[in-house]
Amino acid sequence: MNKRVRKAVFPVAGLGTRLLPATKAIPKEMLTVVDKPVIDYVVEEAREAGIEHFIFVTGRNKGVIEDHFDVQFELYDTLAQRGKDDVLADLQRRQPLPGQTSFTRQQAPLGLGHAVWCAREIVGDEPFALLLPDMIMQGDKPCMVEMVKLFERTGGNIIGVQECDPAETHKYGIVGQGAAAGNGFAIDRMVEKPKQGTAPSNLYINGRYILQPQIFDLLADQERGAGNEIQLTDAMLKLKANQPFYGYHFRGETYDCGSPEGFVEANLAFALAHKGLAAKLRPTLQKLLEDTDQADTPRRKAAG
Repeated sequence: MNKRVRKAVFPVAGLGTRLLPATKAIPKEMLTVVDKPVIDYVVEEAREAGIEHFIFVTGRNKGVIEDHFDVQFELYDTLAQRGKDDVLADLQRRQPLPGQTSFTRQQAPLGLGHAVWCAREIVGDEPFALLLPDMIMQGDKPCMVEMVKLFERTGGNIIGVQECDPAETHKYGIVGQGAAAGNGFAIDRMVEKPKQGTAPSNLYINGRYILQPQIFDLLADQERGAGNEIQLTDAMLKLKANQPFYGYHFRGETYDCGSPEGFVEANLAFALAHKGLAAKLRPTLQKLLEDTDQADTPRRKAAG
């Protein structure tokens, strides 16, 4: 019988250089998408999947993330005194229970594989979820919820994937699709950034994983790869020689909030899905688009 997936690792030590200067003093995970920090979206996805223990691999200047998930007595008391019961109830609902969060430091910027390895003592000898906090998702079925369902049926290791433009497969980790399995499929190949025209599919790894603890032993001895960093994909390829890997095809949208364009796209998408904002936002967006089109028209005529 498979052990249940109880723990999730969130690598939050990155510097967020693609979003400078916004991230000079504020961790990229604490930038807000509409009305809450990016990290909240990812933690909520994990919680919906039944995760009980949230493990954050942090770095310097990331203490605000730990504070965010702590109880703020003064704030709670002020909200109660002012009768803001709905806001208080929402904050308390999101509050992890005592002992549900752990924080460990990645003391050197050695890549995702090294960040995962830093959580080894807290994870222990059990399967765990790994969620990249830059990647937030929008869909009918939360990605990690469905991945846990697949894991409960198949065991092994699970990777979340979705389709990309076939012309851009060289930018991503790509998997090959084998036989159907539960609500997913067996992975027969994994290739990191394949050369154009050689990819086994257009299914790219979207930042969600369920991994067996044996990955830690492989990461401990993993040589540095691309970017002179310890690459998680390299260790997964070794693990695949002895353990099965399965893919879950996520059918929603994923936004890379570590990039300026992805961050803006996420804000627009989640704002338009927000009951309190959508009706007010749509006319503004429509006007901005019309104004932009009108401003572009003279330039297009001049160019013609």
